Amino acid sequence: MADLSVAVLVGRLVRDAELKYVSSGQAICHFSVATSSRKKKGDQWIDEASFWDVDLWGKQGESLNQYLVKGKQVAVEGTMSQDHWEQDGQKRMKVKINANSVQLIGGGERAQASPGQQSAPPVAEDGFSDDYPPF
Repeated sequence: MADLSVAVLVGRLVRDAELKYVSSGQAICHFSVATSSRKKKGDQWIDEASFWDVDLWGKQGESLNQYLVKGKQVAVEGTMSQDHWEQDGQKRMKVKINANSVQLIGGGERAQASPGQQSAPPVAEDGFSDDYPPF
């Protein structure tokens, strides 16, 4: 059996996602997710936040980029990897999540329709919109 590195996160986006393309033309959607946990220190419970950098490659990244906005709640499943580099003579390391799937699961700060955003057509009392056939 091979060693395994799996991550499952449910959290909120720290900022809007960034979509870039590598030299081969493949899309990469980069975003950061905040998760929180409660820990007991002495007699008090405190909330501790963790921040995770996530990369979502290919068509799924291109498709979801516009919906991955600050405050949006998401579920991420993927593999973990470590980036290593040296900066100012210091060795640095960061854990990154390479997403296999991302699901939009909750509202966010921008869940309300903004001016200029298209909203759903009004629905009549019978439950049908005038813009769509009732079947």
